[in-house]
Amino acid sequence: MKHCLLFPGQGAQTVGMGADLANGPEACRALFARASNVLGFDLLKMCLEGPLEELTRSCNTQPAIFVVSAAARAALGHCVGQPLQVSGAAGLSSGEWAALYEGRALTFEDTIRILRARGQYMQEACEATPGGMLTVIGLPPDACERVAAEAGIEVANYNSPLQTVLSGPADRLPAAEAAAKAAGAKRALRLTVAGAFHSSLMRPAAEKLADFLEGIDIQPPKIPVWSNVTGKPHPADPAQIRRLMVAQVHSSVRWTDCFADMISAGGMQDAFECGPGTVLAGLAKRMTPTCPVHNIFDLAGAAEAAKLFL
Repeated sequence: MKHCLLFPGQGAQTVGMGADLANGPEACRALFARASNVLGFDLLKMCLEGPLEELTRSCNTQPAIFVVSAAARAALGHCVGQPLQVSGAAGLSSGEWAALYEGRALTFEDTIRILRARGQYMQEACEATPGGMLTVIGLPPDACERVAAEAGIEVANYNSPLQTVLSGPADRLPAAEAAAKAAGAKRALRLTVAGAFHSSLMRPAAEKLADFLEGIDIQPPKIPVWSNVTGKPHPADPAQIRRLMVAQVHSSVRWTDCFADMISAGGMQDAFECGPGTVLAGLAKRMTPTCPVHNIFDLAGAAEAAKLFL
């Protein structure tokens, strides 16, 4: 059976996340301490106590979700008791960096630095131009693309065949919401986010990230890691990985394509969502009934998932 790991992105954060993992095996606890050394503040305290306003700042939540996800993966490894036989990895938005870390393309410390910087650059872009995001449920992607084009915004996420996220300037979202409902959407919901992620409004952040990544050592992934931009595995060339991860900041997240390709080309038969929340498992149920996604956000989840590796 081919096992793959999935990693959530920004939006999965909650105050209290990682509490059980931080009290677990040393392999989990040590990650929070290493992250705090890189960041210069107590990340575990922020995860456990918030305040929510600070935790949800992009520069904090992106490294925080990564560390909780890495701790969940470490808990799985601890419960299995031997090297995991993982066939591939993918992550949604900022979670793609966790997938690259799983593929040993990056060190833990460099992944923390990247996500801290990425989050800061995105926060600055949000503050420069007011923007927002809209989840559209019940419309196929081509209909959502027409809605976006008519409203002058963009498609941010292809999450599932009937869930698409739109992104753009704040003053254009009401028209997009009305157009989506007129087109037959079951729901069109504004997201509580700082700005227009995965849209052209994030290009300034992408440019800054490109400069930052020049100083980061990236290695060819040891396992297939799926790209949000292409929906296919990353190439082995680190320079191309850099270009794709820069483009990812302002490009559509093709999660539906990633998941489908992991099953068809990658041979995925079951997957494990490592980290806070159950977003990816929920999306998977809407895409296929044949590939279960198991959640690992605490020690009990890790112990249960470990049975499938033994």
